[in-house]
Amino acid sequence: MFYDFDAVHDRRGTYCTQWDYIQDRFGEAGILPFSISDHDFRVPEPIVERLHKVVDHGIYGYTRWNHVDFKGAVTGFIARRHGVELPDGWVVYSPSVMYTLARLMCFFTEVGDGVAAFDPMYDSFIKIVEGNGRRLEPVPLVNVEGHYEIDFEALESALSTSRVLLLCSPHNPTGRVWAADELGRIVALCRDHHVKIISDEIHMDLTFGDSVHIPALALWSEYPEIYLASSCSKTFNTAGLGGSYALIPNDAVRDQFLFQTRNRDLLNSANVMGMHAHMVGYTECDDYIDQLCDYLRGNHELVRSFIEKQMPEFSFEVPESTCLSWIDARRVPFTSAQIQDALVHVGRVGIMPGETYGRSGVGYLRMCIGGPRSKVEEGLRRFKLGMEALRSEGVACEGSAK
Repeated sequence: MFYDFDAVHDRRGTYCTQWDYIQDRFGEAGILPFSISDHDFRVPEPIVERLHKVVDHGIYGYTRWNHVDFKGAVTGFIARRHGVELPDGWVVYSPSVMYTLARLMCFFTEVGDGVAAFDPMYDSFIKIVEGNGRRLEPVPLVNVEGHYEIDFEALESALSTSRVLLLCSPHNPTGRVWAADELGRIVALCRDHHVKIISDEIHMDLTFGDSVHIPALALWSEYPEIYLASSCSKTFNTAGLGGSYALIPNDAVRDQFLFQTRNRDLLNSANVMGMHAHMVGYTECDDYIDQLCDYLRGNHELVRSFIEKQMPEFSFEVPESTCLSWIDARRVPFTSAQIQDALVHVGRVGIMPGETYGRSGVGYLRMCIGGPRSKVEEGLRRFKLGMEALRSEGVACEGSAK
């Protein structure tokens, strides 16, 4: 099936976080949003057709996820797309990936314990660590001409005072896909320091070119304390339907997770829409994934070309994965506050400041390019307009330092 990712769909008035509530992030309504990793693309047609059938049935009662149709769809997809055979029995349903990460982290740590994560990092990593009273041990990634590398000495130092590594694979916001040797060294260091690995692999399907995502559980035989959380929601733009899954190899930990969801948090009944989206997406929509990845890479190339030609004081290299353009603004002679003020009040565009994603994010911008090319083109035009206003002595942006 051919998918038209150029098509423009108006999401305003649908209670859409990205469009209808952009003011919550930027203090201004009505600006063009590139804020969260949420796509403006329609869901694959087989999922839409299945959801129509579910809706037309007219009964939406309590729903069981513990069956081969759901669990087999997950493991079959990982085997087919990522080359790793995993047992169906490891699969559990979860209301969200971040719920899984938070619960597993709390199982493995006590208040005050260290939790390591690569910096910059998905901002919800910061929230679940600090919000649960754990101590964040950031491991700064090293930017080498636009390609991020792991400082393994810094990683080992952080692991020596941590009990868990929150791994983001592929990495948000830099778009790195960890190579086999990197993943092997990460696992070996965690094994040596008795640090459990909780791997967020929600972006695993959005890889480009020769980059190959390796699920962390591919190395389970080398270190059995690896846990994987993911969802089809980034791939198929189904976050609003709810639901995700985890693969928990340890029987005792899996029982503990199920007890938590069933008897403490009472979250064990699956969202019927989200469950069907996973089953259909993971069995019938490979063509969508392939076309989506090609399109996203084209959007990244557009950002790279525009910045190189129109705003060379910024720099950007096409990442290996994700719908996130991580733009280097460290050579720009303006503060983050000035840049944001110009983007919002002159350009009327919402692009996230890098410091949202940790100390190593200072001096960067994160722009979600998961939308029609026309939207990205307009966003870049507005981006440039805001920067021209800063460079012009005749234009003062509200709140900017003069």
